[in-house]
Amino acid sequence: MGPSKLLTQAEELLRTGRADEALPIATSFLARLQRDRLQTLPALNLLGEINLELGNADKARNYFLAAAHADPDGSIPESQGGGAEKLLWLAQLSEEGGQDSVDWFERGAVILRRIIAATGDVEVGKEKRKKLSEALCGIIEVYMTDLSWETDAEVKCESLITEALLVAPHSPEPLQTLASIRISQTRIQEARKALADSISLWKHLPPEDTGVPDFPTRISLARLLMEVEMEEEALEVVERLVTEDDQSVEAWYLGGWCLYLLGEKRKNPQDTEAVMHDGKQGEDNLHLTALVSSRDWLRQSLTLYEMLEYEDERLRDHAEELVDGLDAQLREYDSKDEGDGLVDREDDGLNEEEEDEEEDHEMDES
Repeated sequence: MGPSKLLTQAEELLRTGRADEALPIATSFLARLQRDRLQTLPALNLLGEINLELGNADKARNYFLAAAHADPDGSIPESQGGGAEKLLWLAQLSEEGGQDSVDWFERGAVILRRIIAATGDVEVGKEKRKKLSEALCGIIEVYMTDLSWETDAEVKCESLITEALLVAPHSPEPLQTLASIRISQTRIQEARKALADSISLWKHLPPEDTGVPDFPTRISLARLLMEVEMEEEALEVVERLVTEDDQSVEAWYLGGWCLYLLGEKRKNPQDTEAVMHDGKQGEDNLHLTALVSSRDWLRQSLTLYEMLEYEDERLRDHAEELVDGLDAQLREYDSKDEGDGLVDREDDGLNEEEEDEEEDHEMDES
């Protein structure tokens, strides 16, 4: 098989989720053309992406660094492996973070601005504007975290978000970043509006549509929505996320936490007492229904945490703390009116068969 066919085959395997099979093929392609700087660029970029998919961040970084060395200013056409993509990956994979990440993002942004100015293709221009907007938002994130101590951090964030919104006015990511900035400035109403505007751009699109933000972006969105007390909207986001990936520990955790917050908002002691004494079912009480659902979601997140050997201990600790609190609350409600179905009975240590046996034993004794 010729070198070009090898590369095409590896690209197709990566695209269809078979990165482990793509790796040896792309490695073989690179080995054949190691001496030709220009011809190796596509393989270097592809190997970087393959290793990212396989979770090998250090190897991916090394391949992207080699690609950046071969094409430092992005002057080589993208069809030959040039362009900004490798620089944007290096910004996200930077070991140093901070200014080093900003430098990589800015180098990528310069290339994207140049491509946008030169292209006559509307679709290409649209794609690159979105990519530029994402790069600018990436710089903002660094200034809001690693470089937040810089005296001009806020001024730079305002300048960057203005450009991001101008170049991609119909993209949800810059609006979400704008909301994050406004939250940090305690301008909550403006943050809520930006988040609502961001969601409106994609909420009715099918999952496969390119206009839908990627999974991690929507995880961040759910957190921002909860931060500004837009729990109903946050719950819609995480419910959609778990339909797309029911193995996401963070999505289940955020759903559980969100339902807990909703339950606390809906809490009305008088309503709760009325429901208990009337003998109505739990679904008639929004407060209790939310708490029961919250516990289910949190338990699922903890089950997946153990099964997938997830490593975010703070998430686990918070989920366990919430579940313990919910267990206590629901036992208290249940004890006021046993058997009314408000909460499940699984924590009392008896399943239905054991309960039946216990009742039979009591009847025999009598």
